[in-house]
Amino acid sequence: MMTSTRTDPIIVAGTGHVGLIAAIALGRSFENVISLGVIPNGTDKRTTALMMPAIRFLQRIELWDSIAPHAAPIGSMRILDGTNRLVRSPAVTFEASEIDEEAFGYNIPNATLTKTLNAALKQVPVRHVAASAARYHPVENATAVEASDGSMFSANIVIAADGRSSLAREAAGISARTWQYNQTALVLSFSHTREHHDISTEFHTEHGPFTQVPLAGKRSSLVWVTTPAHAAELLDLTAEQLAMRVEERMQSMLGAVTIDVEPQAWPLSGLVPTAFARNRVFLAGESAHVFPPIGAQGLNLGVRDVETLLDTLPADGSDLGAATVVSAYNRKRSPDIIARTGAVDALNRSLLSDFLPVQMVRSGGLELLRTFSPLRSFLMREGLRPGSGFRWPRREADRV
Repeated sequence: MMTSTRTDPIIVAGTGHVGLIAAIALGRSFENVISLGVIPNGTDKRTTALMMPAIRFLQRIELWDSIAPHAAPIGSMRILDGTNRLVRSPAVTFEASEIDEEAFGYNIPNATLTKTLNAALKQVPVRHVAASAARYHPVENATAVEASDGSMFSANIVIAADGRSSLAREAAGISARTWQYNQTALVLSFSHTREHHDISTEFHTEHGPFTQVPLAGKRSSLVWVTTPAHAAELLDLTAEQLAMRVEERMQSMLGAVTIDVEPQAWPLSGLVPTAFARNRVFLAGESAHVFPPIGAQGLNLGVRDVETLLDTLPADGSDLGAATVVSAYNRKRSPDIIARTGAVDALNRSLLSDFLPVQMVRSGGLELLRTFSPLRSFLMREGLRPGSGFRWPRREADRV
């Protein structure tokens, strides 16, 4: 990678997965990068499915080799109708081999990913300050940042990876539209007596998706989206009772189930800002987009934020926060983020709708995907990376 000779600090605010990836990526290309935030303590029991485009970027910034040993491949993805409605959708299976991929992506425990990224951060020339940003003050051609430990910095640019309630986004004058869903995601991991064969299965239910994703061995992670009341009821069950509910919902396709990671629950919401960069602040991760956990888009979209940022920031020593750079980042990220947010929102709402025409349209669309392979291949490629649906992906030998 080309290395810039700039000495004005780049502040990466936030130390979630996107913030850590951003700090590592920028630290490999720019001098004087500061990571600002407290590293999470590893209590997040969720998992994250990273799709192949995100993995190729992690390879580019020399991160994937340390993550790969903890990851499980997702070779197939299938959608099953788990409702009791009059109009039921057909089963649809997507195979990575159809689009010349070894896998759609890999599933990784969040706590393991955090630990691995934290270790990688220590191997790059990035200064980590274990304090959150408390205040931002725009000054001429820079932003003054005051940390919660009293430290003061003058940053050329700020990467706002500080979450959905981003203080940096607010300080930049970027407003955001937010909304709530009457849904809660119950997340856990479990072992099972049958092999999953690297297949991820998503049951569409009246209250949201019930999604099993492979982990290493005879284990899987689960995201069960349901009503808040039902989620509370499930959390009150014993591990054995909850295992029976999971097995029943999965129609015993993986055999007997044993809950081996305590469940956690997360209310679902959505967020989209009015801009993705302004006043020397660039949004990345959940400061730029929040939506339900459908189609493994969350962190993958955040990785694309970082990739776009790295490809947009000038490495010739010119001003990183210039109006042309801000405009370019907005132009590149807007279509992807707005399209993904809208698509996930529409799909989620279609699952919840009792309106018969909506159910018929969804069922007809899935039937078309099941029977028409060119459309299925297009959707798979487009789902991995926007714009790639219009061209057949190059084989590995051509990607170098």
